[in-house]
Amino acid sequence: MTVDLSPLYRTAIGFDRLASMLENANRLESAGYPPYNIEVTGDDEYQITMAVAGFTDDELSIESKQNELSVSGEKSETEDEQKFLHRGIATRSFERKFQLADHVYVKGANLEHGLLHIELYRELPEALKPRAISIETGKLIESDA
Repeated sequence: MTVDLSPLYRTAIGFDRLASMLENANRLESAGYPPYNIEVTGDDEYQITMAVAGFTDDELSIESKQNELSVSGEKSETEDEQKFLHRGIATRSFERKFQLADHVYVKGANLEHGLLHIELYRELPEALKPRAISIETGKLIESDA
């Protein structure tokens, strides 16, 4: 199913990034490797957990740039020749990208037991946070007519 977003481009100003995200989400991902979870861990806090068994922290790279988080793994070549009867643990290189909403930042990352945990948080600037407006009461000024 193809969705035509051209009316959105014609009538909405400044939403081109949203339309691009919708178009990209409509495409099928090439592979499900490596598998991952996205978890809500608290108010405005998230965690991405990726199964990266066999990768060391030196072989993994995390980059956050312009509302996009990119996680890649480049497996170093092993010189010893191993003979496998069955090879079920993937050792191929990968790159996985995630679109981040405005004001979502990476807090940190941790590799433990073959799982890469990436901590994210959303921090709204003070100008965007809701604020209460006080209502003042007073006497109306009477005009001389």
